[in-house]
Amino acid sequence: MRVSKIVILSILMGYLLVSIAAAAEKDAKKPEAPPEAKPAANAASKEEKPQNPVAAVVNGTKISRKALDRELTMVTQRMNSQGQQIGQEQFDKVRSNVLNNMIDRELLYQDALKNGIKVDSKAVDAQLDKMKKNFPGDDEYRKALEMMNTSEADLKANITQGMVIQQLIESKVTPQIQITDAQNKEFYDTHPELFKKPEQVKASHILIKAEPSAAEADKAAARKKIEEVQAKLKKGEKFDALAKQYSECPSSEKGGDLGYFSRGQMVKPFEDTAYAMKPGDVSDIVTTQFGYHLIQVTDKKPESTTAYDETKTKIGNHLKQEKMIEGVNAYIQKLKADAKIEVLL
Repeated sequence: MRVSKIVILSILMGYLLVSIAAAAEKDAKKPEAPPEAKPAANAASKEEKPQNPVAAVVNGTKISRKALDRELTMVTQRMNSQGQQIGQEQFDKVRSNVLNNMIDRELLYQDALKNGIKVDSKAVDAQLDKMKKNFPGDDEYRKALEMMNTSEADLKANITQGMVIQQLIESKVTPQIQITDAQNKEFYDTHPELFKKPEQVKASHILIKAEPSAAEADKAAARKKIEEVQAKLKKGEKFDALAKQYSECPSSEKGGDLGYFSRGQMVKPFEDTAYAMKPGDVSDIVTTQFGYHLIQVTDKKPESTTAYDETKTKIGNHLKQEKMIEGVNAYIQKLKADAKIEVLL
């Protein structure tokens, strides 16, 4: 998971806990993180065992070091699984960001309770049941909880906190957010690069596999087979029918249809051939790292720009999200002005 000071993400941490744990369970089966990432893990194991079990105190409420370690583990495991190298300096920043997010959540939670916001236990249980469905079974769910050094009670507390905070935001921040059509249009007009659609080609193919490392005899046999298919095409047999019968690509089930693709999505020999063709054309035999292909281009779309009316809803949602983040951060700053916060790291 990407660590940042965007508070809206931290608010949702409670909801994401089980999903992240499931990902951590999956990632545990992958090869070890690069050696460069190991010092951070070692540093964490040495550094995260001080005498004081409290990481911070927010208006008299303690945030335990155990809770901090739990969320920090989730974040660093996710970063490692994405190939990010975590040195000591970065580890310290990550830990600071995680703790700051926990403090922000606690401030919001306390304010929600002051405003009389509560959630029904049945709603919490329903959310928990929904999360459990991310796992193949109860054993995997329990194993993930154990891996993250947490319990179902802690998880339910996280869910409760998240749901309460969400209600606070919906009542205090969301009503203040209004995005006008003029703002949407201004964003559209000032970010034209975001709405360009590249030229696209729609093509089908027939593939006879031949690995580059295959024996010459095997390559020759594959070449002969694609030539036989090519001969059938020249006699007038239908491309899609031959693809279903002979192609060794999963697309054979759809008559070889690969759908639309833009430049950079296919291997270069395949792409160059397809883009040079006209709709209705069938290529000569094309050799790639996958084997031998016959390509049929069925349609082309020139470069274009998405019309404003097609994208204004997405623009509005994007601007609302940005305003939501700004609003929540501003709300937290007001809470901090009157709060007593002690960081004990």
